Amino acid sequence: MEDGKDPTTITTVISRPNQSRALPQRLIQLLVLFLILCFTVSLFSISMIRKTGVVTTVTTAIPILQPCIQEQPINNLDRWITPRSNLIHTMSDKELFWRASFVPQVKRYPFARVPKIAFMFLTIGPLPLAPLWERFFKGYESLYSIYIHSLPSYEPRFPSTSVFYNRQIPSQIAEWGRMSVCDAERRLLANALLDISNEYFILVSESCIPLYNFTTIYHYITRSKYSFIGSFDDPGPYGRGRYDPNMLPEVNISQWRKGSQWFEVNRKLASIIISDVTYHPKFSEFCRPPCYVDEHYFPTLLAIRAQNLLANRSLTWVDWSRGGAHPATFGANDITEAFMNKLHEGRECLYNDEPSFVCYLFARKFAPSTLQQLLLFAPEFLGY
Repeated sequence: MEDGKDPTTITTVISRPNQSRALPQRLIQLLVLFLILCFTVSLFSISMIRKTGVVTTVTTAIPILQPCIQEQPINNLDRWITPRSNLIHTMSDKELFWRASFVPQVKRYPFARVPKIAFMFLTIGPLPLAPLWERFFKGYESLYSIYIHSLPSYEPRFPSTSVFYNRQIPSQIAEWGRMSVCDAERRLLANALLDISNEYFILVSESCIPLYNFTTIYHYITRSKYSFIGSFDDPGPYGRGRYDPNMLPEVNISQWRKGSQWFEVNRKLASIIISDVTYHPKFSEFCRPPCYVDEHYFPTLLAIRAQNLLANRSLTWVDWSRGGAHPATFGANDITEAFMNKLHEGRECLYNDEPSFVCYLFARKFAPSTLQQLLLFAPEFLGY
């Protein structure tokens, strides 16, 4: 032992290695006890589940864990290009028009697209001539789609095999001659625009009939350079006479137009109609009876926005020869061979800027009583 050194100091230095060995051993013992405890709790939980069927907190937490990468659909465009089988939705008109206003900026479609015609039925309730239309549509399922706007209280009862099954859109009350009729037509257009394959849009009523077979009508419409809507400057009391100076400055009297509400428009014009926030408020406020807004709103709007795309005539024939505020309604006794010939003959018009004898593709107004006679004449005169 060296002089001057404290023996206790040496003892302390020698004892530290023993403490460092003891500390890891204690930690290992605690870890083993913890694992044994966890294993015991697990066994107890499994035993309780088997006996009572009660799932503990530990087991319920497991299904919450989800894989980080969800499986993607094979075709990411499916949800955009696949039309809805059921047209019912909860969108307001404001939401619907906004959603329907989406327009692809790339004009070339990245998938095989077959242009369809959207047949839009503006009705009060039933479609009494549905069997005639069923025959007309048969076999052309990939080339058309159907939309029906009726009174909200009407409940359709079409069988699941019918082309009209589940084709009802969310509707509101539409009154003849009021802006609500135009709103119903915009609602039809907006719902039809949600199907990206719809390229042409035809407005018909429950009293309309097609005058040719589907192929003839499809080719006539899809090959036309123009959309079909009347848009005339009528200087008389039923034209300019209905103009209200309160339409200024959005619409002046030289832009005021008149035409039939029964139209056919392409996708571009349909988008203009449902996106309109400039002229719609003026018509809503100032075009009231005796201004029948359905005869002026679309003709004026499209004449201002896209006059060069209009054929300036309707594809739907009506008979105004009997006078009055409404065209003639035809009953069963009117449907004769001579009458059917009359629907196709004696007319001349322009089609793609060339003379044509095929001017009307549809006709109205046919009462429910005409159905059997029309079905009888359909193969020979209507082609279906």
